[in-house]
Amino acid sequence: MEHVLKTLIEETRRYVAPIEFCLTKTTHLLALLACLQVLCPTVLSGADELYVNITILESATAQGAVCLDGNPPAYHLDRGHGSGVRSWIVYLDGGGWCNSIPDCFDRSTKDLGSTKRMEQRSSFNGILHNTSEKNPEFYNWNRVRVKYCDGSSFTGDVEQVDPDKKLFFRGARIFKAIMEDLWSKGMKNAKNAILCGTSAGGLATILNCDEFKSHLPNDATVKCVADAGFFINGKTASGASYIEEMYRRIVNLHGSAKNLPSACTSVMEPSLCFFPENIIPYIQTPLFIINSVYDTWQINNILVPSYLDPQHAWNDCGKNINNCTFGQRIIVQAFGVEFLKTFKGLPLSFTRGYFLTSCYSHGRILTASYWFSSSSPRLLHKTINEAVADWYFERAGFHQYIDLYPCARDCMLS
Repeated sequence: MEHVLKTLIEETRRYVAPIEFCLTKTTHLLALLACLQVLCPTVLSGADELYVNITILESATAQGAVCLDGNPPAYHLDRGHGSGVRSWIVYLDGGGWCNSIPDCFDRSTKDLGSTKRMEQRSSFNGILHNTSEKNPEFYNWNRVRVKYCDGSSFTGDVEQVDPDKKLFFRGARIFKAIMEDLWSKGMKNAKNAILCGTSAGGLATILNCDEFKSHLPNDATVKCVADAGFFINGKTASGASYIEEMYRRIVNLHGSAKNLPSACTSVMEPSLCFFPENIIPYIQTPLFIINSVYDTWQINNILVPSYLDPQHAWNDCGKNINNCTFGQRIIVQAFGVEFLKTFKGLPLSFTRGYFLTSCYSHGRILTASYWFSSSSPRLLHKTINEAVADWYFERAGFHQYIDLYPCARDCMLS
């Protein structure tokens, strides 16, 4: 076993050798409080909590830009002020995908498929928080949280409505309609803009990055930040291509192919262009990737999907690396090597930035303890907030932070 561990470590070093690495160690004015909730979209609750009221985009229905169940899409907007009044962050919510009619119908009865099921308020923390203490670089920007209700990472566009379940597959139309609405609400004057998202929203950020730039003024500085959206085309522990088949079903069901870059779909199967490793080489807009090498969603769904674990032997391990057996750790570490190998295969780009941790986690830039706090993961002594800001504002020449810790660790993020 010692020999296996040594080999894994050496292989990992090989794949990240050209890139530096290090170990992970582990406002609004008070006058807003006087606003009436009906007139003010921001609701403060306690010293640390920020909630923002929902905006239902009723006008989007005229464009057929609707959720799975046919209801209009929605977002939450907290206005910027001061030096940030012409700067925008648009965050795309995540929440997986649906790849069959029964799956999408079930989703349409919940908050990930219908605005009727959504909470009226949404929390703004991490990259969306409005205080310099928690979000020092972007706290006074216009901050938008786009709700996810299409199940295709905002790529679908099928004109025909499913006749039996009355389902709509219109994710790309939703993205366009919301961008156009934000344009009319001030984004047309933007000087700075960031599209970001987590998980399926992180993938949506990658897939829609260039599209987002097309909705901004030509002289604006536009970049994208994808958190936990770098899903690799990995094999299961038994050697099957489970995630590849799932993505094929998603792309076919939602009609996503037409909204993926033709430069990619012209040279490979459109569903393969759903994988960041295949689409990133064609993205022109600067992109920053935040991910764990030991991403827990990928461990639990790409490496060991539920059908491979009928006895639930991976349940505890999937939640916390400290609960894994030695054998399970070896499998997890091997996945990390494969992740880095895939990542290393991306073409070099001077406009791209990376922050890859060894945290056993999945997507946390809406969490203060991950984004910017005394306990945040640090690479080259920088938090994710600091690394992203330096990259966005081009304050330093080095923007690739990769942790070479041979075993996944629980970073105790809350």
